Amino acid sequence: MDQMKNALIPEGTAKPAQKAPRIYKTTALSRLILAASLALCLLLVNAATWPWGMGNTVTVFAWYALLLPAMGREALLRRRESRVLLAYNLLLAASFALTSNPWFRLWNFLALVLLVPIHTASLAFGDLLPWWRPAMVGERLGLLCRGAFCHLGAAPAAISAGREKKSLSLTVVLGAAAALALVSALLPVLASADALFAAATQGLVEFIRLHFARELWKLFWALALTPFLFGLLYCLRHVPVQTKARTLYTVDSALFAIILGALDVLYLLFLAVQSAGLFGGPEYLAQRGISYADWARNGFFQMVGVTILNLAAVMASLTFSQQESRGWRAVQGLSAALVGESLILLASAAWRMTLYVSAYGLSFKRFMTYWGMVMMALFLLSALEKTRRPDRSFCRRALPLALAGWLAINCIPVDYLVAKNQVDRYLSGESPILSVHYLAYALSYDTFSQLERLDPALPLAICEGDWWSRQHTAGSLVEKRRAAAQEDCADWRSWNLSACLAAGRN
Repeated sequence: MDQMKNALIPEGTAKPAQKAPRIYKTTALSRLILAASLALCLLLVNAATWPWGMGNTVTVFAWYALLLPAMGREALLRRRESRVLLAYNLLLAASFALTSNPWFRLWNFLALVLLVPIHTASLAFGDLLPWWRPAMVGERLGLLCRGAFCHLGAAPAAISAGREKKSLSLTVVLGAAAALALVSALLPVLASADALFAAATQGLVEFIRLHFARELWKLFWALALTPFLFGLLYCLRHVPVQTKARTLYTVDSALFAIILGALDVLYLLFLAVQSAGLFGGPEYLAQRGISYADWARNGFFQMVGVTILNLAAVMASLTFSQQESRGWRAVQGLSAALVGESLILLASAAWRMTLYVSAYGLSFKRFMTYWGMVMMALFLLSALEKTRRPDRSFCRRALPLALAGWLAINCIPVDYLVAKNQVDRYLSGESPILSVHYLAYALSYDTFSQLERLDPALPLAICEGDWWSRQHTAGSLVEKRRAAAQEDCADWRSWNLSACLAAGRN
């Protein structure tokens, strides 16, 4: 017995098993994609220094040109969702090369920052949530983060995969890049340490400062971003995704029935009071000490805002109510009533906005308010359909409407229409005031064709009334903006068709 015991391995602390290193599948195509990723990062860093213009267009198109070989044509085009988002993102990216409105460029940039990652994640290998589920946004953005930060070893694996072939080209390129970076960094330091060396290398240091300093920083940032980008592409192509089952928590319908009932009564009272002012006319309001003009031309922003809140209340009620409970029918009826009241509120807001525009003219914000009212009406009609058929997904209807509506407003020459309305009102004598500075600086170059209808000698003091405006005329202001348009056209990153037409206009 003692001999058998001595033959066993002595007891002691168990050593933890070492985690096996992750093995990456790399091919010749992987190395080509890695090189293309570096080129895209260089383009991204270069375009980011001047973000508003054709640089954005080229960057987005280059990204999809990289996705095509990285993910494959089938992954990019096999689903209708992917094809629609591909066309939509390319059209939004093309708008940067066409228009110069600062607000549209900002909003389109933010839209692309959201839509391009969502579309990219939808190409992942595996099962994903349907696009009409709101939870898909968090799922796909989380997938992008995991791909970018959890597969940083894919890039070194792709580089070292061909090491057994004794390839000299990669070694030479990396060595030359490292040598150039070190020499460019150390040369100014040595020049500052010795006056004689500084005098001898003055021309070389100045040449490096002018031509290589910024480019080396761009190369540094591109090299730093490349492993994250390549790791993301590797993850999307090779790592399958499994969708986790999610449980929708519901509550008794009576809770939402009480909330919806209170809102319906409140808006019914509001509409009754508003109808009294509408049909009573100025005399009725005068008895109340209220100016009819002030009453009619205010409140549209508030009414548009409450319709957004009403839509959220309706969707929460229809989504989280227990359909088998006794109060479900009441929730459906009260939701439909709230949608109807919200549509009436929108119509009232549109009527008030029209009165306001007739008095003060059109502006970019007022035009966008009209567009927002139309979109809210479409969303409310989609919500009304869901009250009748609760099994239908609201987002499945609303999201395509939102994308189509935003693309439509990008195709409308908003700035041109605003400038035409304002200039027509001024020239016809309907309005004694014209804000040339607003039309020239707050909007895009599309307003030039209307500003040129004005007398170039028109003093801006008539339009603005401050000290700065007294020193300029409408013609001088337009010339300043034309010079800015020419500057935008001088760099490919900021070039756009709107600036090009304004710069070349006589």
